[in-house]
Amino acid sequence: MPDRADLVLTNGRVLTVDAEFTVAEALAVRAGRIVAVGSAVEIRPLIGPGTEVIDLAGRTALPGINDSHLHACAFGATRPPLAVDVSYPAVDSIADIAVAVARHAEALPPDAWVIGNGWDIGYLAECRASSAFDPRSPHRRDLDAVVADRPVLLYEFSGHTAWLNTRALQVAGIDRNTIAPPGGIIEVDAAGEPTGLLREGAQNLVNAAVPPMTRAERERAVRAAVAICHAEGITSFTEPGLGPGGGSLFLGAAGPETLSVYADLARTGELDARVSVLLLPLAMGEAADILPERLAEPLPDGIADLDPRLLRILGVKVFADGIPPSRTAWMREEYVGGGNGCLCMHGDSDTLRVDELRAIVGHAHAAGHQIGVHVTGDRAIDALVEAFEEAARAHPRRDERHYVIHGDFCTPRSLRTLAEHGWGVNMNPAIKWTIADLMDDVVGPERSAYQWPVRSAVDAGIAVTASSDAPITHPDWRRGVSAMMLRESKATGRASGPEQCVDLATAVRAYTINAARQDFAEDWKGSLEPGKVADICVLDGDLTITGPREIADLPVALTIFDGRIVYAA
Repeated sequence: MPDRADLVLTNGRVLTVDAEFTVAEALAVRAGRIVAVGSAVEIRPLIGPGTEVIDLAGRTALPGINDSHLHACAFGATRPPLAVDVSYPAVDSIADIAVAVARHAEALPPDAWVIGNGWDIGYLAECRASSAFDPRSPHRRDLDAVVADRPVLLYEFSGHTAWLNTRALQVAGIDRNTIAPPGGIIEVDAAGEPTGLLREGAQNLVNAAVPPMTRAERERAVRAAVAICHAEGITSFTEPGLGPGGGSLFLGAAGPETLSVYADLARTGELDARVSVLLLPLAMGEAADILPERLAEPLPDGIADLDPRLLRILGVKVFADGIPPSRTAWMREEYVGGGNGCLCMHGDSDTLRVDELRAIVGHAHAAGHQIGVHVTGDRAIDALVEAFEEAARAHPRRDERHYVIHGDFCTPRSLRTLAEHGWGVNMNPAIKWTIADLMDDVVGPERSAYQWPVRSAVDAGIAVTASSDAPITHPDWRRGVSAMMLRESKATGRASGPEQCVDLATAVRAYTINAARQDFAEDWKGSLEPGKVADICVLDGDLTITGPREIADLPVALTIFDGRIVYAA
């Protein structure tokens, strides 16, 4: 008589995401592992008196989702009640933001900063109504009008621009004479006065002035983020950048103290997620020569003794350039209106900045790390891929799985090279959905349509991964799958680069087995096959027959982590 299962899911559509993308009817779980997958008849003998049986009744079960680029602590920290929500559709104008900021300030202690997250000029009525010849942007005066006696700091949805009131500029010591740090931009008006917008590395000036998060706040943020992940069917995620280089990012949520919080939760059995970590040794614009010292800094006590299937440090993250919406990605052709952006590396010329990028990549590679690099512009991506190649020639390694993070404008040449070496690209389809119309005005319609060339990357032979980049977008993988299949604009519904669409199987793989590969974990997670961990997402419907536009509306019914139900709708 076979050993009985602890849990059986039956009478459903079980998307195994194996090599053939087999669809089964049932599966059985014992001791946190999948022990059998097949038809309901084949699984029935594994049901015993103590087996919990879930009748899927035609619903879909698929591998627990792996959001392979999710700033979880930052996501939890930049949501209400810790921060005011200034994202669309909560607000759709600068006037709405002013009202939300004023209301939030009233509920805070007298000396507290007003922190907010999520604004997007593409969804602010005043900005949309302005012309290209006289564009309207958020300004410190908009915030001064409602809160002048305390600092206000509102992060743009991308995390690459901050909007401050005058008081926050004063506290940060920013005035007309302040020089932006390497890789940063302090926007000024025609008179040379700061407007209140800080881009890229210039945000560090204000972030350093914000009171750091307490340990209790970090833990609360992580717990909140994991709970939201469970509600979205997510059982694994990558924290893409924790360390000394992140001390001023996301209110300090990317600092090294957050890694200690994860370690403590894993040690006490309270994490309930599989977390991969990229260390962030350097802040944007910091010099390469301090990297060896940063990489030598000790990790939290006992982290090496933890179960690597719960918490594992995989490598390092590097910032190479900015983002296209802010015109800080390094592009070969000029943006609409001029400028090419640049690398956000230390150095005052393109040549020196490329040399810095090569030095950082070379050292991290030689030290044995997987490297994930935030890089978006086509010229920056080509420079990075060449740096990968140079590092691999100097220090040959096997299966290092370096990858491009975001990769908005990956060129065909770089895609071919990445595929040849088994390197990856981690793309963000929900951001494409969010900014498609905005990008037409930034890079022109042709380049905008190409942005995030998923189909080209898949055709080149790359195991493409997809992620939310939360808090940049909500960690809703169904929205991401829909966006990969349709490439339609959130604002207008029009198609943007339909030739880069992919099918359902490709999109699901990007959130499951390919993401597991990025984690060096495809042998034990990422698909529903015997021997693998029982991390399962159950949807309230049949994903295989649901239209692409309706996929985003499919509710998550159950999330199972390590064989245990951690979320039930």
